[in-house]
Amino acid sequence: MTDDEQRPVKGEVRQYTVAEDDDGIRLDRWFKRHLPEVGFAAVARWARTGQVRIDGARAKPDDRLSTGQVLRIPPGNPERAKAPRKRRELSEDERAQAQAMVIKETPSAIVLNKPAGLATQGGSKTYSHVDGLLDAFVEGDGPRPRLVHRLDKDTSGVLLIARTPGSAAAFSKRFSGRSAKKVYWALVVGVPEQHVGEIDAPLAKQPGTGGEKMHVDMEGGQPAKTRYRVVERAGNRAAWLELEPLTGRTHQLRVHCAAMGHPIVGDGKYGGQEAF
Repeated sequence: MTDDEQRPVKGEVRQYTVAEDDDGIRLDRWFKRHLPEVGFAAVARWARTGQVRIDGARAKPDDRLSTGQVLRIPPGNPERAKAPRKRRELSEDERAQAQAMVIKETPSAIVLNKPAGLATQGGSKTYSHVDGLLDAFVEGDGPRPRLVHRLDKDTSGVLLIARTPGSAAAFSKRFSGRSAKKVYWALVVGVPEQHVGEIDAPLAKQPGTGGEKMHVDMEGGQPAKTRYRVVERAGNRAAWLELEPLTGRTHQLRVHCAAMGHPIVGDGKYGGQEAF
């Protein structure tokens, strides 16, 4: 759907031009992105009766769209009525906080520098988070940016935010398929004897912690692997590590560093007093 198109009044046949961001998407997925109030049953019925067309030709729900094609859609929303999501009103301080995190902006993405102490998403008793600040980046009637991956609350680092539904799908596919390479830096206590290596230690929720803490469980844990490299050292007291998680378990890097005897500095949860 191009930016300059407006939703027509009730009763009019609607026409939308397929934007570059929707190139290659299935017709039924296009509806889910842009007209979520129209359910799949209606799309299938419209296709079956020839009421929805692509460049004048009859269409099927699984047809792939190409940039520049014109969709003809009949009037009305015969399925559930879905009220548009109300945008959260942000304070000037919240807008300034959001803008201060920006490293780079492109038409498809926003790259943020998330500080330690700020959660990525809301949760129980968590009211301040990155997701809650994303309304600061909405332009006009454009789509709301979306999270495609997360960082722990106490971890600082780069967050990639999808600006459009198309980029969200593409980025999510890269992260879920493990084709996106993640690199973390950490200051740890002591220096690993082997300066380059791979930690292969399955992880599971630690009993008695309510799922708030993980531990190495060689028998019942889920596979977890991390590559590491010593970048620099301060004598034998501390080392600067480059860490690459090959899997995405909760608190993986923190647990793996502690498991090899070199907890991340300041991580008392897994390193205890030694981490300080």
